[in-house]
Amino acid sequence: MSEPTIVLVHGAFADATGSWDGVTRLLLGRGHRVVTVANPLRGLHHDADYLRTTLATTPGPIVLVGHSYGGAVITQAATEAENVRALVYVAAFAPDQDESAGELDRRFGGVAQEVTTARPLPGAGEADPDGPPRVELSIDPARFHEVFAPDTTAADAALLAVNQRPLALAAMLEPAGAPAWKRHPVHYAIATEDRMIPVAGQRFMAGRMNANVVEIPTGHLAMLGAPETIARLITTATGH
Repeated sequence: MSEPTIVLVHGAFADATGSWDGVTRLLLGRGHRVVTVANPLRGLHHDADYLRTTLATTPGPIVLVGHSYGGAVITQAATEAENVRALVYVAAFAPDQDESAGELDRRFGGVAQEVTTARPLPGAGEADPDGPPRVELSIDPARFHEVFAPDTTAADAALLAVNQRPLALAAMLEPAGAPAWKRHPVHYAIATEDRMIPVAGQRFMAGRMNANVVEIPTGHLAMLGAPETIARLITTATGH
């Protein structure tokens, strides 16, 4: 089998560069092929469809990696992607059929509702009254270092907060379809000091997937707090 390409998918309130630079540098230095995806953060199925275009145009086998909300996206996108060989979740949501990331967040006491602020999207006044509000969410910059990036310096966290990409509320509320983790080998990095997705929720999701688990004493951005450990887990998933 040829060497897999590693596809990295960031989560909400982040971008590909701020999320994955350290891990990408390590993987490239070890000879791996790496692709980072600009997750649109507009809706679960919309974002999964976007990711599928990358998967469909990436030759050879793929190891698909998702952080945070990006875990929900890879769970959907890989369901029918025949070239995906393994899934890696990094402090990530992994919904089952008909679950939403927002439901999982509430079930385990996540703080997303407490630390985010909302602003209306275009057409908000014409939204379906039975549908989710047409708003997007951003983390309050004053809380960003504390809850989202505690393993960085205050200066670096401030930069990440300025560069954060907002998440459409609908993306958190949209129910998932059939999960790809029922079809593929799964690896999960649990961030034991995570203040966004509680560790109990991460352990629950990793456990029901029968994932190969590593636990890391970091906050939510585990790939910034422990890039070497995350790179090793991804390398394990490649089988090389």
